[in-house]
Amino acid sequence: MPTGKIKKLVSDKGFGFIKPDSGPEVFFHHSSVANGEFDNLSEGQDVEFELGEADRKGGKGPRASSVKPA
Repeated sequence: MPTGKIKKLVSDKGFGFIKPDSGPEVFFHHSSVANGEFDNLSEGQDVEFELGEADRKGGKGPRASSVKPA
């Protein structure tokens, strides 16, 4: 499972970006956070995630799922 750090959180809109240990940054949505713990995440926090495809609605890059603290 890939790991990285939360680069940016936009809490009021319910999404953020992860900087993986290797590769380009990855978008994640609050619905992608394991156990619904989006509010417990913070910028700079180490996380684990699964890497998925971009959202069909015009996403531009990879998307994280099953995001959880490392």
